[in-house]
Amino acid sequence: MTRGGNPPFQPNGEYQISRLPPPPSHSYRPQNRQHYAPPPSRPPSSSSKSSSCKACCCCMFLLVSFLSLVLLVILLALVLSIKPKKPQVDLIQVDVQYVSITSNDPATTATTATLSLAIRLLFAVVNPNRVGIRYGDSRFTVMYRGIPLARVLVPGFYQDPHCVKDVVTAVAVDRLNLLQADAAELISDAVINDRVEFRVLGNVAARIRVLRLFDSPRVQVSVDCVIVISPRKQSLSYKQCGIDALNV
Repeated sequence: MTRGGNPPFQPNGEYQISRLPPPPSHSYRPQNRQHYAPPPSRPPSSSSKSSSCKACCCCMFLLVSFLSLVLLVILLALVLSIKPKKPQVDLIQVDVQYVSITSNDPATTATTATLSLAIRLLFAVVNPNRVGIRYGDSRFTVMYRGIPLARVLVPGFYQDPHCVKDVVTAVAVDRLNLLQADAAELISDAVINDRVEFRVLGNVAARIRVLRLFDSPRVQVSVDCVIVISPRKQSLSYKQCGIDALNV
């Protein structure tokens, strides 16, 4: 192209039009530019899961503790309003079926005695409360001078408010051998004094029944009774009972 802007003139009288290069395209991108995709989202880590689990467990623990505390306060208020009293247990009757005491041949050097005994014990259990009492299994032991002769088990039962319940148990001793000093004492009591003293020990476990739904802490009543039997008359000569302890 000549100065002044006219196209160049050819000898044949034609103008020659030169082609200009095409304008740059807007979609052109440098070859050295790289495309970056957004990073994928990460799943929650195990540490965050454990933290949420711990928080949930703490909330549940606090809720259970609060409800337990409220329930305990309600039960305590009910027990205090009822003012429970200890039950009373007394041995009111002893039926002697038979008692037999035999000694060995006096010619022998060792002193022995054989005791056979069958008695029936009738206990009166008094509930002075406005609510019922649930008793567990009770165990009684019959002893002679500290020697256990027999053990009996009384099954548990439920007692209504303000009532008296009779509990019967049988004691049987079949040919129990006593040696040396114990045998000599037994023979002396039976033959000379005609009074053999036995001791009845037992524990009665009771729980106060509140609204027939809840049981109070266990109340244990210890029973200690002394009975004296006449071998000649085959009958009861004397008895005395008492409640010597109350453990809550």
